[in-house]
Amino acid sequence: MQRLVIVSNRVPAIRDRKQPAGGLAVALRDAIRDRPTLWFGWSGQQVADCADRPLGMDTVGHVTYATIALTHKEYNGFYQGYSNAVLWPLCHYRAGLMNYNRHDQQIYINVNTLFANRLAPLLESDDMVWVHDYHLFPLGRILRGLKVKARIGFFLHIPFPPWSLMRSLPAAAALMRALRAYDVIGVQTEDDARNMNEAFAVLGIPARARVFPIGIDPDSFATCAREGQGLPQLRRLQQDLRGMPLIIGVDRMDYSKGLPERLRGYDTFLKRYPEYRGKVVYLQITPVSRGSVPEYQSLRAELDQLVGHINGTYGAFDWTPVRYLTHPLPRELLAAFFQLSSAVLVTPLRDGMNLVAKEYVAAQLADNPGVLILSRFAGAAADMDDALQVNPHDSDEIATALHKALSMSASERKVRWERLRTDVWRVTAASWARSFIAALSEVRTA
Repeated sequence: MQRLVIVSNRVPAIRDRKQPAGGLAVALRDAIRDRPTLWFGWSGQQVADCADRPLGMDTVGHVTYATIALTHKEYNGFYQGYSNAVLWPLCHYRAGLMNYNRHDQQIYINVNTLFANRLAPLLESDDMVWVHDYHLFPLGRILRGLKVKARIGFFLHIPFPPWSLMRSLPAAAALMRALRAYDVIGVQTEDDARNMNEAFAVLGIPARARVFPIGIDPDSFATCAREGQGLPQLRRLQQDLRGMPLIIGVDRMDYSKGLPERLRGYDTFLKRYPEYRGKVVYLQITPVSRGSVPEYQSLRAELDQLVGHINGTYGAFDWTPVRYLTHPLPRELLAAFFQLSSAVLVTPLRDGMNLVAKEYVAAQLADNPGVLILSRFAGAAADMDDALQVNPHDSDEIATALHKALSMSASERKVRWERLRTDVWRVTAASWARSFIAALSEVRTA
């Protein structure tokens, strides 16, 4: 069996290598289960001097993890700067939030060059190299410059914007031309593929992007929901709800997730449907990410203000309309909370896929499922017609969907859930990885 080489910005931490809890490690778990694998990327560590970073090698079973540290300057320019202050907002259609400078762009290229130089000696001619995400757009081109002949594929986990927006990035054409080095390019949705291929067409490059929608491990998440039923935190929440329906939202703190819009929608819901005051609870779980970035600090302040406004306007001495957490919950507890809830709000302004929507479906009980309220701008919306789809910019539409979800008959909830369940179990993390690897395997090498 050919060795699979995974390259990602961040390699799973040691604690996550045997029992991954989330992210790319979960998505690739089945792909690397029975296959010799090398996983290369940043260790998560920062060092003061570029000379002080030997390549770390750690083997767990048949998977070898090769890691390298970044200097503080590289971390700030490559990760915080160009990747997350330029490419991230741009790919999420928020060009106005880009904080571009040429210095960070050069560091981005330098770190990709560093990755290529340290990875190339580890590669074998018959390897299949799978590069992941926007941090590493130019890595394939640099590897080809080092005479790497192996098959190289690239998968973009986030959206890809139209060329009319993408071209606002200085040197966008050079970044697009770098993608020609990849044998297979995968994106999440038909919209993303069309946007990328139209950009290629403008630049005279043959269409390369193909759709490989990602999924979850639904059986595993359903098991987590069952196992979570015995947790004392779940029992405490049940007692505290006193039979009231629970609305839940789970997102890391990011301006792409539509969190202020969601809270405004809930505010409108309580305003338009006063009969629900004192009779419903909304739990928003929003772990803080990139907390040192000014845009994220501003977002957190806005969310704090909105939560305070809603609780101050509608709350009573024995009822808090919004419960708001800024730290993550264990996977089993989160799955159990999903199963307990009557509805989930998943309202990104733009998302590559959004696996929370699929996890929510997987956690439900067949005889009493909750209702998925989903932004039509999430990648998952394309195959989840039986969700209540909303425009997250329209607070009245969110309010109407909440009312419909909480008043929906059990029979309609079951029908909608059964159809959603079919899709969640059809397109999984395992099927996504298999389909991409199969496409890469079909490429003929020189």
